[in-house]
Amino acid sequence: MATVAAAPAPLRRGPRRMRTLRKFALGVAGILGFLITWQLLPTLGIVDPAYFPTATATLADLGQQFRDLEFWRNVGRTMTAWAIGLVIATVLAAVLGTVIGLVPFLRRATHTTVEFLRPIPSVALIPLAVLMYGYQLQAALVIIVFASFWQVFIQVLYGVADVDSVARDTARSFGLSRGSRIVNLVFPTALPYLMTGLRLAATVALILAITAEMFIGNPGLGREIVFAQSAGDWPLVYALVLVTGILGVLINLVFRMIERRSLSWHQSVRGEEVL
Repeated sequence: MATVAAAPAPLRRGPRRMRTLRKFALGVAGILGFLITWQLLPTLGIVDPAYFPTATATLADLGQQFRDLEFWRNVGRTMTAWAIGLVIATVLAAVLGTVIGLVPFLRRATHTTVEFLRPIPSVALIPLAVLMYGYQLQAALVIIVFASFWQVFIQVLYGVADVDSVARDTARSFGLSRGSRIVNLVFPTALPYLMTGLRLAATVALILAITAEMFIGNPGLGREIVFAQSAGDWPLVYALVLVTGILGVLINLVFRMIERRSLSWHQSVRGEEVL
């Protein structure tokens, strides 16, 4: 009986591996199709090659940037602003979201304020940030933190509110302390929401970090894009835009991996593995 029960496991690996290979092949085909289309548009004169260089010219410029130490310094500056802003936003959002979510009075009292502040575009705060901190990293952090904060905060609020009422009453009847209820009941329930908010906030933080560099003038990839555009170096402009896209993809992949590992016990992740 033990041998029969263990037999289906290897059989499931084959279809799963085939699906992974198929997804990878489709991804590669999509990238190749995109690059071919990009190459043909300026080559055939459909768009002006002076402002839309070919894929080969852009990739050649990108290869030169990879050999330039200053390029990697700018990548590091952008990622530093991204990381600092994301950490600050995540800590603030997790703490405030948990406290407000656990106290019904605070949730009702802050609902209108949250709904008013959340839709405000972060770029609208750039003049205020520059007025407060000048053209420094702190000004960029203001808009990065503001935009990223809401992604995590709202998710944590929903996660805390999703705690099963029967489980909450049972924990109280067993005399569990508030700290024990938060650790053993609230945290496992809110963790999937927190990880989703963190993944969304990571992408938003990168967008705002580059936006801040473009408009505030902090050193980084965003400022280099503006300098290249002012100099008319369009291959460099598109090369740097590609770099920002690659960073976004890498960040999303890393946080998806963290999400899956931290939620390996959750039914949503286990359901994906079975499928």
